[in-house]
Amino acid sequence: MKNLRRDSPQVNAGSMADIAFLLLIFFLVTAMIPKDKGISRKLPGICPPNQNCDATIAQRNILEIYINGKNELLVSNERISIDELKDITKNFIDNNGDQSCDYCFGDQNKTASDHPKKAVISLKNDLETSYDFYIKVQDEITKAYYELRSVYALKTFDKSSNDLNKEELQEVRTAYPLILSEASLR
Repeated sequence: MKNLRRDSPQVNAGSMADIAFLLLIFFLVTAMIPKDKGISRKLPGICPPNQNCDATIAQRNILEIYINGKNELLVSNERISIDELKDITKNFIDNNGDQSCDYCFGDQNKTASDHPKKAVISLKNDLETSYDFYIKVQDEITKAYYELRSVYALKTFDKSSNDLNKEELQEVRTAYPLILSEASLR
């Protein structure tokens, strides 16, 4: 009796796994992986023993910056443009308690920072603030500190900030520490 069942042709799939593995390696090696760095900030360390880390900060040493949901910038409850922020921040940080400031708003002239080491930038943003605008504000604050540190490096060491060694760079950062308080509001 003849076998009615036909033999179907088979494909040899033994090397399929090898080919898939080689393709995977090829795409992993040739693919460009984005290297986003984010915002470079160093978190504060643990409070040293026998030191009060909950000290109250005088209101005059806090520059309040608020970004609302419409990407409008408010400094001490006065609306400003993003172009003004760097100069306002620099003057606030480096005025050494000078009560006659060119950037003062309302009662701000009574709340100028005492010293660059005591100046705190308080950045608050609405949850609806766009990420791009938030980064622009962060950049302007960072530019203000960079410019102040560059001037200090030139005056103190007669060098560009790019030419400083580690000890000199640490001294510049100690003279103008970036003290930034960030919060999101509803």
